[in-house]
Amino acid sequence: MSDEQAAAPGAEVTTRDGRTLCYEQIGDPSGAPVFVLHGTPGSRLSGLRPHEQRVAEAGLRVITYDRPGYGGSSRHAGRRVVDCVADIAAIADEIGLSRFAVSGGSGGGPHALAAGAKLAGRVTAAACDVGAAPYDAPDLDWFDGMDPINVREFRWALAGEETLTSELAREARTTLDRVEEDPAALLDGVELAASDRAVLERSDVRETLRASTREAFRLGISGWVDDDLAFVSPWGFAVQEIAVRVEIRYGEGDVLVPAAHGRWLATHVPGASVTVDRGGGHLSTPDEHIERLRALVVD
Repeated sequence: MSDEQAAAPGAEVTTRDGRTLCYEQIGDPSGAPVFVLHGTPGSRLSGLRPHEQRVAEAGLRVITYDRPGYGGSSRHAGRRVVDCVADIAAIADEIGLSRFAVSGGSGGGPHALAAGAKLAGRVTAAACDVGAAPYDAPDLDWFDGMDPINVREFRWALAGEETLTSELAREARTTLDRVEEDPAALLDGVELAASDRAVLERSDVRETLRASTREAFRLGISGWVDDDLAFVSPWGFAVQEIAVRVEIRYGEGDVLVPAAHGRWLATHVPGASVTVDRGGGHLSTPDEHIERLRALVVD
């Protein structure tokens, strides 16, 4: 994927409160629609954009968007996880979708669950892939099994927005330097599972990481800041409210969102179908991701 392709602008929609959301669609225009929600930090360019032909061949119409503060989307200061629901609905209305599936990976996982809880009349199914559990979840040690680098980041969030903003400004500069030099080094210092290291060695994954990271910080770091603050604050909904079909997947070797989070969600999301990757960590190959999306949209 060239720099020119990576920088291609997305479409825009204006929300009721006057914000701009930047989104794009790939795959089969007449395929099964599914919103794919990016991780933290991230952008609409995360994941499957270089694999549009395979997405189309799988019969999928994939919609991605920049959460507020990332890429081309305006900041929504003070946003909660549940506030993504109105944004997803605004994009769906703009492109004429009445029914669709939602899948979120990592930081996108809680947002996919929010859509499953609050858009049950429109969401056909929701997937939370290596996503976090609520910070205030009972009977869960939220930090247990988490790599010290991620623990440090969320401790900054718990210290407040001023501390978090100052620290993430420095982290974002380091992240951009690393991703330009070698995207596979993006998570250097994290004790990743061997499967995660193998995914990071793929040239398509490295180029996607480079493009997505550049785009994520195009307007600054407010998206990252607001994501982290939202994760350690009340989400604005309870997972027990979810009334649509839900797929939960987690890796036993995940140190970014530890397996304990997946186990908690598996126990507390009503009727969830659970996949445990015994030898896996946090990352997936594009082919694995496409296959899971295809399975999600099958009635």
